[in-house]
Parts: sequence; structure tokens; C-alpha cells
Amino acid sequence: MSYMPTVAFHTLGCKVNHYETEAIWQLFKQEGYDRVEFESTSDVYIINTCTVTNTGDKKSRQTIRRAVRKNPDAVICVTGCYAQTSPAEIMAIPGVDIVVGTQDRVKMLDYIEQFKQERQPINGVHNIMKNRVYEELDVPTFTDRTRASLKIQEGCNNFCTFCIIPWARGLMRSRDPKEVIHQAQQLVDAGYKEIVLTGIHTGGYGEDMKDYNLAMLLRDLEKEVKGLKRLRISSIEASQITDEVIEVINDSNIIVRHLHIPIQSGSNSVLKRMRRKYTMEFFGERLDRLKEVLPGLAVTSDVIVGFPGETEEEFMETYNFIKAHKFSELHVFPYSKRTGTPAARMEDQVDEEVKNERVHRLITLSDQLAKEYASQFEGEVLEVIPEAHYNEGRANGLYEGFSDNYLRVLLPANDEMIGKIVKVKLTKAGYPFNEGEFVKVVDDEIEAKAAM
Repeated sequence: MSYMPTVAFHTLGCKVNHYETEAIWQLFKQEGYDRVEFESTSDVYIINTCTVTNTGDKKSRQTIRRAVRKNPDAVICVTGCYAQTSPAEIMAIPGVDIVVGTQDRVKMLDYIEQFKQERQPINGVHNIMKNRVYEELDVPTFTDRTRASLKIQEGCNNFCTFCIIPWARGLMRSRDPKEVIHQAQQLVDAGYKEIVLTGIHTGGYGEDMKDYNLAMLLRDLEKEVKGLKRLRISSIEASQITDEVIEVINDSNIIVRHLHIPIQSGSNSVLKRMRRKYTMEFFGERLDRLKEVLPGLAVTSDVIVGFPGETEEEFMETYNFIKAHKFSELHVFPYSKRTGTPAARMEDQVDEEVKNERVHRLITLSDQLAKEYASQFEGEVLEVIPEAHYNEGRANGLYEGFSDNYLRVLLPANDEMIGKIVKVKLTKAGYPFNEGEFVKVVDDEIEAKAAM
């Protein structure tokens, strides 16, 4: 029996990185590699890095050093956003053999062979700003997920003043719609009921194409992918929620009642300093339109608190806007200086204590809004996809999963139900968890026969 070389992965950062790690694993799998845990000894270590904050860089460096210590003889390969923006910094870490950025991931295996022969470190990072083509990376199945991610675009043209990501990912590039549909079908055929469309600036899909856009892609996915039950958009900017997108959402039977729309601030003056491309009046109008076509819609969002120059008045504008529009959950981040961005060089940085105090006020509001949102559904029957055992304490036989409108639900279930759509009656609304009782499995076969 021949020896199977091993590869271990560690992923830092966002959903896109996790998606790409799975894609890189597919390449290694085809070459006969065996995947092992990052904590064990492996022939090859792949660290997929993040650079969204200075802390991302630091954590990435720590992880790289950990891999070098695990097996000094292993091939250490670093990829991802931090690798793209700072290849020299990474090459300077003793033990790093190969650096690949956020493109040319398919060359990784060739680089490993080359390294084994020449034993010379390889820097495979090129200028991402020149790249205008979407790099195809196929993921037919995921190691540990019941929701499948499907990456549809890469890069961002926005250059918000707090953000480094365009420099790490390059400019907007959309994936060929035929590829998107083909891969969606592959995922459904592999048993996934829900697909999450993802990217660096997901809602910008199609902005670089002539006669095609996000609304058309959503329509085509619904029309052409057989057996797809749920379609979720991982994130979309208010400016990308066109009338056409709203119309598609209104007509759709599979787009879920949940949108993640990053707001970052609810104050026009702060938005201007952030170089965000909308006003609060526009944002509010879009939310009202969406809630008309999708009653019960859950809107989640990201907020940056304590952006340079943020006054108490500006913070309260954000607070009151979020309260008035009843967001269902917030991800709240204290502003942190990202070296290399305009905001890091701005005067009047906000005091840490003030920042933290504002963060707490917003998190308290978020908890309250999340409970209010969930309580509307108490006593209702929702469709939930159980994902895994719920392991807290004595809660045996309980599974957790998400409803279409992104409520986390605990319910009694069994392993058979994982990844299937189950009807669940919400018996007790709460946050972060809701409790539900099992009603029945939504069975495709039975439905198909009834429809015949």
C-alpha cells in the first residue's frame, strides 16, 4: 500500500475564507492527500489568513508559528488575505515555505512539488488589482455543514475608509452564471436543501457584466436548479437592493425571509466619513419596501461603533434608527484602526472607554430587538433545518437549527433529520435560542408524488 501524504488546514476570518479552504481541500483530495486535524502532525499545513483588522494579522502570524512548531519538516503554505497584502512579512517568518495570495490557489500543489525539489521558499503573490477574472474554485460538498455556501463573486470597488479588503481581494469580479447554476445543482444533488450565496461584496454580483445582474441570477437559480428549497443571500448593501431585486424576492418561493444588510452607522455625517454610498433616508425607504413584500422579514446588520469623530449625537442617530426599524439582530464592532486605511489616519479617534460604553448600549438594544422579533413567531409553525446536536449540559436529544427567517431553534430530533427540512412549532421564543416542538418532516418524495 502506498503512503498517502497528509494535509491540515486552519482557516481564519470570514465565510469566504472557509469556502475557499474547502475548495483548496478538493484540489488536494484529487491528488490523493488525506486530511488531518490541524493539531496533529501533517506533511503539509495550509494556513488561510485574514487581514480585516490588525488583530487578524496577529492571529494569522501566531497560527503560522504554531504549524512550524508542530512539524518543522512539513511544507508550510500560507494563503488568504494577509498573504496577499503582506507577503514579505510572512516570508520573513522562519519556517514558511510557500506564500500564495487570494488568487492562483490552483497552483499550490505545483508549488509544493517545486519546493520539495528545490527547497527554496516560493512567493507566489501577484498584484491583485490587475486581476479582472473570477478564479473558478469548485466545492461540490462541505466537510461539516448542512447549509452550503456558494461563492458568486470576488473583490469590491467601494474603498470604504475603514476597510483594507479591496487591497486584499482586488476589484469586483462576478462568477459566470452558468458556473453558479451548475455548482448549485451539484450541491442540491449532494443533499443540501439550503444554499447561501456568498462573496466579498455579494450583492454587487453582475456590476461588472453587460446584460446580467443579481436579480437575474436569483431568478435563474430558482428556475433552473431542481430540488433547491432555500436560497439565502449572505450579505447585500442597501444600494444593491434594486426595485428589480425586491420584485424577484416578492415572486420567489425559495428566497428566505432574512437579509443581512450592513448599515455600519445610522448617521449621514458618519456615513460620509466612512465613504459609504447611501443616506439613512434611502436605507429606511428600502427597508420599508422590503417589509411590504416580505412580512415577517428578519433584517440583521453590522454596525461599527466609535468611528473617528463619532459624537454622542451621531451615535444616538444610529441607535434610534436601528430601534425604529426593528432590526432582528446586530453584529456590533468597536471601531479598530486598520493600518493602511484612511480612517486610521483620521484625527479625533474616539476614546476606548466611550467606544466600549456605546458598544454595550447597542448590544443591549440588539438583544432586546432579537427577543421582540422572535416573540412574533411564538405558537407559529416554522420550517427548520436541524444542523447538529445541542451540547449544553443535560439537554440530550435536542438539536439546533435555523428557521428560514434565521431564528436559532432547539428541538427534539434525531440524526436522520439533520440537513432535512422539518416543520417545528415555536413553543417558547427567546434569544439566542428559541424552543420548538417537532411537527413533521417535510418529505420531498411525498410532495413530489402529490404533485404528480
